[in-house]
Amino acid sequence: MIRRDMPSVLEIEDRSFEFPWTEDEFIRCLRQRDCIGMVAERSEQVAGFMIYELHKNRIHILSFAVHPDFRRNGIGSAMVDKLITKLAYQRRNRIMLEVRETNLDAQLFFRQLGFRATGVLRSFYEDTPEDAFLMQYRQPSETMQSIDGAPQRRAG
Repeated sequence: MIRRDMPSVLEIEDRSFEFPWTEDEFIRCLRQRDCIGMVAERSEQVAGFMIYELHKNRIHILSFAVHPDFRRNGIGSAMVDKLITKLAYQRRNRIMLEVRETNLDAQLFFRQLGFRATGVLRSFYEDTPEDAFLMQYRQPSETMQSIDGAPQRRAG
């Protein structure tokens, strides 16, 4: 994500959320050392975005959306798949995010990609008394070598 992407990101944010982030909130977040913005493009147009934080052993998705005109075309899945590859190379073993209890589409989307609800965060949002589901994707178990050299699955 670069500065010129911001108008498109803000449009997607506004069209996707009842309580969208402001440009100042995006900029404040992206100025933090471990906060990263990613965009997906289709025909040189920003089709989706993701904002995430890198932590020692996890990645935390802060905001994620695909433009309504591009939904259900694999863009969101491709962005999450790209993030999952960062787990293998950077020794982080899970991805976490919060999803509004009323956002069934997001819950189903992330569940389809292997995320599981691991908890409920009561009155999580500042703009409503709504709860959030804490969802998590865990890195699959790594392959280990047994004494005889045959690969084994390590329990996770």
